[in-house]
Amino acid sequence: MRAHRKLLAALTLGTVSLVPSSLLAQVALPAITEKSNREWSPRHSPVAQVVRRVKGAVVNIHSERSTKSSSSDELFSVSPSQNRVNGMGTGIIIDPRGYIITNQHVVDDVSTLRIRLADGSNVSARVLARDNESDLALLKISYPKPLPVMPLGTASDVQVGETTIAIGNAYGYDHTVTVGVVSAIGRDVTLNREVRYKSLIQTDAAINPGNSGGPLINLDGELIGVNVAIRAGAQGIGFAIPVDQMIQMAGTMLARTKGNGAMPGLVVRDELRGPASSRKVVVERVDAAAIRAGLQVGDVVTQIGDQPVSNSLDVQRAMVELDAGAKLSIVVRRDGMERKAQLVMGTSAGTDLRPSEAVVTGPPAWRALGIKLGTLPNAPEVLRSHPRLNGGLLVSEVRPDGPAAKAGLRTGDVLVGLHQWEVLSMDNVNFVLSHPERHTFTPMQFYILRAGQVHRGWLTPVD
Repeated sequence: MRAHRKLLAALTLGTVSLVPSSLLAQVALPAITEKSNREWSPRHSPVAQVVRRVKGAVVNIHSERSTKSSSSDELFSVSPSQNRVNGMGTGIIIDPRGYIITNQHVVDDVSTLRIRLADGSNVSARVLARDNESDLALLKISYPKPLPVMPLGTASDVQVGETTIAIGNAYGYDHTVTVGVVSAIGRDVTLNREVRYKSLIQTDAAINPGNSGGPLINLDGELIGVNVAIRAGAQGIGFAIPVDQMIQMAGTMLARTKGNGAMPGLVVRDELRGPASSRKVVVERVDAAAIRAGLQVGDVVTQIGDQPVSNSLDVQRAMVELDAGAKLSIVVRRDGMERKAQLVMGTSAGTDLRPSEAVVTGPPAWRALGIKLGTLPNAPEVLRSHPRLNGGLLVSEVRPDGPAAKAGLRTGDVLVGLHQWEVLSMDNVNFVLSHPERHTFTPMQFYILRAGQVHRGWLTPVD
């Protein structure tokens, strides 16, 4: 059996009432029953009530990364000896079918992902999409029944001084609750040369390692931010990505996950001035299927399917698992009047082709990645400046609509690694693409050599 060399995984991180004694003999005090105590006890604070309502929509993330046991800085390992490094984080359920949002740095370079739900269940997860700039990632789990979903608020009306609640997997202690206030808004934070965040919410609610990707919640029980960072060496300084940024990016990532060729021809945006209840979901662009349905730019989407629309994420959630040809009712408001339409999901090519007629055939790399690979000519010369590399495959063709093209690969690139494994032959590529645990490391990290420099990125193979 051919050995497949492992790639060095990068490691990233009440009130008291006084009654005069003279009145006590005149007043018949009601008996204190267990029921009345439950209903009126000051222990049932607003914070406790919020936690009870939303706790089920928070998940704990446990991950494993593989690292070389030696101190070598080589890009590829020549030894099967590996160390397993455990990671932790938090996630937020945004759809009852098991879609979860978290931070990208929580799932970066992980080999396995396990999710622990509030009921104690443990399930495996896969990464559907990720975005480095926003530091957000979209996960998916399978569960036999609908999951509780986190109510989404807005950060546009967040007030400095208002109460905040954080729930997370702090230091591995699952569903840890901390409370604080909004310390500031609109903070730009630079953690290092590569990680910069804009317009964050600052809070003094304790944000500890393991809280990353978890919710920051207001007293209405609404998500206002995704906890992302702490200021090293400081106490009571934590930061969260505003929920409005998350809604936009999560919708974009959901749209990217549609691997069935179904296209709605519809792009929407959130228009928000004031509280979350004032949010409008406005049609920003129409094409193909949306045009045929009679939708227009500027329409305000109020309902999709049988669900009211509160934000742009609602629209994407309604469409994410629909196939080409599926029908979806939609209600919009235009010129003060409601109009009903039926959206028929089109295809990625904008034609009436059935999905079966658009199936890509050919070698696994062409079908799954959208690239043709060949032997690397003049390999010693090409690899001379990179002694850590043992070889690679030349990208001879890139399919315009394929995963590789979307990830930025070009003809002439040299593919040198997929996930943790080096690529020396087509056998190596086929090994990775047919790996039984591939769903645990998808999107898949790739390494290429271009113009003498090693670059890395992520792509999502199609089945």
